[in-house]
Amino acid sequence: MTRYIIKRLLMAILTVFIVATLTFFLMNAVPGGPYEAEKAISPQARAALEAKFGLDQPLFKQYLTYMKNILHGDFGPSLKQRGREVIDIIMSKFPVSAKIGGIAVMVAMLVGIPVGCIAALNRGKFSDSAIIVIATIGIAVPSFVVCSLSMYFFGVKLKWLPTVGLTTWKHYIMPVFALSFYPTAYIVRLMRSSMLDVLGQDYMRTARAKGVSWFVSLFKHALRNAILPIITYVGPMTAYTLTGSFIVEKVFTIPGLGGEFVSSITNRDYMMIMGTTIFLATLMVFINFLVDVVYKIIDPRINLS
Repeated sequence: MTRYIIKRLLMAILTVFIVATLTFFLMNAVPGGPYEAEKAISPQARAALEAKFGLDQPLFKQYLTYMKNILHGDFGPSLKQRGREVIDIIMSKFPVSAKIGGIAVMVAMLVGIPVGCIAALNRGKFSDSAIIVIATIGIAVPSFVVCSLSMYFFGVKLKWLPTVGLTTWKHYIMPVFALSFYPTAYIVRLMRSSMLDVLGQDYMRTARAKGVSWFVSLFKHALRNAILPIITYVGPMTAYTLTGSFIVEKVFTIPGLGGEFVSSITNRDYMMIMGTTIFLATLMVFINFLVDVVYKIIDPRINLS
């Protein structure tokens, strides 16, 4: 187990290094620069700004300097938000996205797993068919459509819920619903398929034949084995939802990290783009690492090598 953890950590570090390298060179390969959109800026002022942020240095020297800085947790200053460090912007915006994403993950798990079990236990019945239809719609419909429909009906027509900001608990309902709708639907379908496969195994029939109660056989044997594919999916799902959907944050005017990332791309804020990308990549790798360890704890039969 220890050897596997060390191996995974080294792979995680290598992955983040590759992401940082690719992001740096791709950003610098894009035509133009961060000051192309500046109005009435003289060549002298542009040269002074480039010298201030080190953009006048050879590309490889910029790369070495940047990689050295991020090893110390320094993502550099924002090229557009003057006087602000990228790491400070990320740390101030990420908690907002993480709170919405965390609630969405809980909703997806708490709703998706039991509903998937209900569909599997009622295979072929009306409830199973209804759940499959709703889950299929949840997977097929894009998040911006869910945002627009929920905002139109619950915010504009019925006026039940606020549509902008995150002031009260009511402001969280529609963003969390829009963010959790797809993962909930996916978990329902995945849980239903996995549960049906487990219920058809020989050890389940043997347990029932030996007089094991339905409750014990379902929760001790079936659910524990059927939930393994869900654990695998929870890794990337959590990383995605914790950062917050960029579209959801834009539609509901949520001051999270997603909005900052989109703005940095529009403004060609290279430092912000690279810092956010590396941060999200590190988060994704770390969560997947934790999922692998939890997978082993849940199913001791798995041989980690």
